[in-house]
Amino acid sequence: MEALQGITPLLDRYDGFIVDLWGTVHNGVRPFPGVIDCLRALKEQGKRIVLLSNAPRPAAIIRGQLSTMGVDDTVYDGIITSGEVTWRVLAGCTDPSVARAWPWVETLGKRVFHVGGQHDLSMFDGLGVELVSNPADATFVLNTGPDERRGQTELEPYLEILSACAVRDLPMICANPDMEVMRDGVRLICAGLLAKAYEQKGGVVHWIGKPFSPVYEPVFELLGDIPKNRVLAVGDALATDIRGAASVGVDALWVLAGIHGEGLADDPALAQAEADAAGLAPVASVPAFVL
Repeated sequence: MEALQGITPLLDRYDGFIVDLWGTVHNGVRPFPGVIDCLRALKEQGKRIVLLSNAPRPAAIIRGQLSTMGVDDTVYDGIITSGEVTWRVLAGCTDPSVARAWPWVETLGKRVFHVGGQHDLSMFDGLGVELVSNPADATFVLNTGPDERRGQTELEPYLEILSACAVRDLPMICANPDMEVMRDGVRLICAGLLAKAYEQKGGVVHWIGKPFSPVYEPVFELLGDIPKNRVLAVGDALATDIRGAASVGVDALWVLAGIHGEGLADDPALAQAEADAAGLAPVASVPAFVL
């Protein structure tokens, strides 16, 4: 793994970029310094950029949030989110790239219990499902992560409701496989941690998002005819971004300033040791997604 200070040395090797958002482009509140300039420079060089996020919300919502941060849609070509793909799956999308990857959707039924916050309710718009308030009335669970009532930093407040779902054998869709995220320096839990706890209780979880390869199919459609050996995935999380790139056979660039920043302190030697321990081989690491 090369230890670089920016992405410029890699530009001649790649025509398409799959770019993570939280931890790579922004910190949950604002873009990292230099990132917008980096994206703009890539576009000016004719590179094709698809943003791929494990955000459990439709892509249009994320596009709007990026715009309020100053990341406008002139610096990328498309957005795919785990929430967008989840919505397509639940909407019964006939797109072969969706239908063949998640055949279990036909067994879910139409009554859903939501584990997640009010800010994720856009996931239900136009789905034709019934949102129920009691697991006893549900046929499946949609997990988008922690909510404002139970808190966003600890797992314990969620264990009782997860148990109530598990004893009823409700299948769970996890619309964000991330375990945790840093929001402006504060570590928050994500839907993936709740889903892991659900599996430990014997629950069945259907995962949608990175690192699981089906979520990349609509990304490659947006990238067009760029061959995989000319595509670079950029992200900060070994378990999702870097492992996901490996699962679909594209090179990865590891951004050290994101979720692993506290432990690595931008130290390439520590980064190499951690990547080796995970059995992953990004082509390079950078302190941040900059030129």
